Amino acid sequence: MTQPNRNLAALIGSRICHDLISPVGAISNGLELLGMAGVPDGPEMALVADSAANANARLRFFRVAFGLTSEGQSMAEREMRGIVDGVYTAKIACDWQVPGALPRQMAQAAFLAILCAEQAIPYGGTIRVEGGADALRITAIGDRAEPKPEYWARLTAPEPLDVDDLPAAQVQFALLPGLLAEMGRRADVQMNGSVSVSF
Repeated sequence: MTQPNRNLAALIGSRICHDLISPVGAISNGLELLGMAGVPDGPEMALVADSAANANARLRFFRVAFGLTSEGQSMAEREMRGIVDGVYTAKIACDWQVPGALPRQMAQAAFLAILCAEQAIPYGGTIRVEGGADALRITAIGDRAEPKPEYWARLTAPEPLDVDDLPAAQVQFALLPGLLAEMGRRADVQMNGSVSVSF
């Protein structure tokens, strides 16, 4: 049986995001320089610009969700809101209703929970994030919500579950319980049309 090593996963996540964010940023800078040089905008340029912006937003999101955190770090509301707004712009929206800053570990837990919530609404909807530093609730709301109980059960299991059969796209369901345990918290999951996780 294989258990997730959270620190190792965080180091790998931090390294990948660190190494990728510079070249992705360089693409955006190159597009700006082309615009300043008078290169006309067209659908091709728009596609590259949109793709670079999306990649940059996702890297920033993943750096928070999967990266290494240190005690005493915090994240400002504006930064967190800007990151989720950059990622959730199409069929899934993220309604960030958390006023003020959060401790970095709490922000990381929120971002992992957002990824869990995304799994529950594959056809679109809204992910609502409410609360503050003391407690958060993340809710997935969609007309055709399809939360998979076998994934969500991992969040409330008394002991970490085997990850050998967990798809890579659902790794957040293995990482969130470990992070919450480090914080001295436990997840509470509710399913009643929508699905929510509180901690």
